[in-house]
Amino acid sequence: MNAAGADRGYYRGRFPPGFFAHLFKAIFKQHHRALLPLLRRVLPADSIVFDVGAHAGQYAKLFARLAPNGFVYAFEPQSYARRILRIALRLNRLRNVAILPFGLGDRGGVALLNIPVKASGSYGFGLAHLGAASRHGESELVAIATIDQAVAALGLGRLDFIKADIEGFEQRMLEGGSGTLARFKPALLIELNGEHLARAGGSVDGLWRMLTDLGYAAFETGVTRDLIPITAPRQGDVLFLARPPQP
Repeated sequence: MNAAGADRGYYRGRFPPGFFAHLFKAIFKQHHRALLPLLRRVLPADSIVFDVGAHAGQYAKLFARLAPNGFVYAFEPQSYARRILRIALRLNRLRNVAILPFGLGDRGGVALLNIPVKASGSYGFGLAHLGAASRHGESELVAIATIDQAVAALGLGRLDFIKADIEGFEQRMLEGGSGTLARFKPALLIELNGEHLARAGGSVDGLWRMLTDLGYAAFETGVTRDLIPITAPRQGDVLFLARPPQP
C-alpha cells in the first residue's frame, strides 16, 4: 500500500464493526490476573514501566494499579487501538499512564503497520504487526523510535520494567535499547514466538542469546510468585531478570 492509502482503515467508519465489543472489554475486563503474584514481586509501587504494544490497555491497567506511585508509558502506534485505549484509561480513572503514539524498534523512522481484518469486518487489532502485509488486512503508516531514544526524550533516570507483545518485533525493539538495558537493567516480560520473530528477521535463540549476554536470566510466568528458572530457549511469555529480587 502506498502512503496515500495507508490510513484508510481508520477512516472507513466512525464505529467500525466490533468497536463497541472491543471497547467494552477494554473498559470492564481485566486480563492477565494470573500474573499478579509474580508481578507484585518484581514491580515496586513506584515503578517506571514501558508497556510496548499497549493495544487496548489490559496490561497498562494492571501496571498502573500495581504501581500507583509510579508511571506507565503505553506505546501504541495503531490509531484504532489508541482510540479504545484512551477511553478505557479515562473511564478507569488511571492518571499515571501516558499514551505514546509510536512503536519501538531497532532504529527511528516510519513503517507500515499491518492490521488484520476478520471475516466479520472487525479489526484483529491485537495482531497488528510491522513487516510483511497480510492479504486480509489494512495498513497504516506509523512512527518508530528506539527504547534509547524514548528514554532520552522523556528524561528518565530509571526504568524498572518493560513488557513487549509486538508480534515479532520484540528482538528489534531490544536491539534499539542496548544502552538502556545496560544502564537500568529493567525486568522484561517478553512474548517469544518463533514464527513472528522470523517475520521481523529475528529468532527465539537470537533474542535469548542477546539477553543472556547482557546478564539476564529467564523465568516462568506462571500463577506463583516463586521465580522458577528456565534453562533453555523456548517460546511463550518469559520473564527476564538481570537481578532477581530477594525472597
